[in-house]
Amino acid sequence: METSTHVRIEVASGLMAVTLARPDKKNALTNEMYAALAQAFERASAQSAVHALLLDADGDDFCAGNDIADFAAMARSEEALENSAVLRFLRTLAAFDKPLLAAVRGRAVGIGTTMLLHCDLVYVAEDARLSAPFVDLALVPEAASSVLLPARIGHVRSFALFALGETLDGRAAVSCGLANAAFPAARVTERARAAALTLAGKSTQALQATKKLMRDQGRLRDVIESECRVFADRLRSGEAQAALGAFLARRGP
Repeated sequence: METSTHVRIEVASGLMAVTLARPDKKNALTNEMYAALAQAFERASAQSAVHALLLDADGDDFCAGNDIADFAAMARSEEALENSAVLRFLRTLAAFDKPLLAAVRGRAVGIGTTMLLHCDLVYVAEDARLSAPFVDLALVPEAASSVLLPARIGHVRSFALFALGETLDGRAAVSCGLANAAFPAARVTERARAAALTLAGKSTQALQATKKLMRDQGRLRDVIESECRVFADRLRSGEAQAALGAFLARRGP
């Protein structure tokens, strides 16, 4: 087992389990965590001993989204989002060529929800809460979700998540096609791991070929780059800086 920057990695029986391990902050992703995730995905893709990857999280919540303090600092700095660990992870996520699964309990906010669109199998708690309230922070969707989410659940429902900040529970996520199945929270990891181990025992090359046929990686990469340019502009806008500052001050934007 390896643990680095709040990301824990375990490899056994052909499965790499990558666990977000910052439960005291609801697993909000820092720049260091993005870098560790990107490195884990790159390693999983390159190593023949890894046949599948499972995303999981410690604590009651899957992921509260981006660490807002990190994003506020990025908005004030000269660092280009295009060269950030965030974009490195998004590119790696879109290009990942092996079965990718997720076990989701509690809140999945922003990237906590949009990363699920790149997973091949998603298992959620019945009372999980999925949301993508980018507009509430004066931002725009990322991770190719501006294309993937409408394709999965339709334009009007997607717009409600992005713009109104609406939330889906686990059962609703299954009903609209965002997840495969919903279970009591205590059983989610067990069921996701069982599915991951089943996939790890199948033909790796056939699974990779199947996934490649089902996903237009070139299209996803182009969308991510386009979103990144708009996101970077929005991040440095006065609106976004005010919204981020209000969030950090525990006020409503």
